[in-house]
Amino acid sequence: MNTKPTPAFVGASWTVLLLGMVSFAVGLWNATMTRSEKGFYATVLILGVFAAVSLQKSVRDRAENLPVSALYLGLSWSVVGASVIMLGLGLVNSGMALSEKGFYGLAYAMTLFAAVAVQKNVRDLLQARVTPSAGSY
Repeated sequence: MNTKPTPAFVGASWTVLLLGMVSFAVGLWNATMTRSEKGFYATVLILGVFAAVSLQKSVRDRAENLPVSALYLGLSWSVVGASVIMLGLGLVNSGMALSEKGFYGLAYAMTLFAAVAVQKNVRDLLQARVTPSAGSY
């Protein structure tokens, strides 16, 4: 089935991805924590985004009967889980106010979700260009 995402959904996905990443980064920039803590949170964000995109691609490949090894799929799930656990443990053990912890958690979740949506849109748009719809000649 060839379903091309609407321009509104593509724009909203990119906007939310950028908003989540910029919000997280601005929060880190203004935070009163050590550089190593800021680096930890920035690295966890990058790891999580990459893992979420990789997982989405692996799941989609399998759904389309493209070869994906069980090892790679399992690693993708594991790294997404590990990044969420790392963020959670970092926040639980930090000296931040509960509102700050909530901000970072929400910005992180929003960014991972948006990264999956952007990856899906990129793939759908590419597929729409390669495979014309049944009604067009």
